[in-house]
Amino acid sequence: MTELTAEAWADALELYQYSYTSVSVVRREHEEWWLDAAAIMRGQTSDPRGWRSLDPDEDEDERRDDPLFPFAEAPTTPEDVVRFRQRVTELPRSSVQSLVVLLGIPGLEVAKAADFSRDRPEMERRARLILSRFLHGTRFYSNVGWKAENPDFYEQPVRLTDPFSRYGWDAGLIAVNDAEVAMIWYFDPT
Repeated sequence: MTELTAEAWADALELYQYSYTSVSVVRREHEEWWLDAAAIMRGQTSDPRGWRSLDPDEDEDERRDDPLFPFAEAPTTPEDVVRFRQRVTELPRSSVQSLVVLLGIPGLEVAKAADFSRDRPEMERRARLILSRFLHGTRFYSNVGWKAENPDFYEQPVRLTDPFSRYGWDAGLIAVNDAEVAMIWYFDPT
């Protein structure tokens, strides 16, 4: 596998070049990691390694008017944390790669993705690079509903999410370890 460097990370984020997806990583500052996720949602963070992030709304008027955009809210109180915690489910590491790839496919449906079988090896290479930043011991959470103990998101289309945004449909992955918190979040404004 390619060594994870700033350049390799930037290349890996090209997985999301055709989707409305944000990717941010922050240093974990709080025992309650939801507070670090909230800082990502408010756009108040920068990558602790100085590496690239993706924020498709960074220069948009909506973001200037409301730093939370496109997120609807961020957890700031213990009550908020309880509510947000109920909106995600821990995802087994064995299923994370297929979700990371899926978040780069507009519409979140492999069956409708043009040339997926041709593009899959490159998409998976980039997903593995992204995941190499989050070593064993990292826990993964998603607002996506799924069936089975170890879902394969190529085989199981996303039909249910608990949206975090102002849109009726979004899906994401939160990675949490002792050092960093990351959010990879796909938005569908239609």
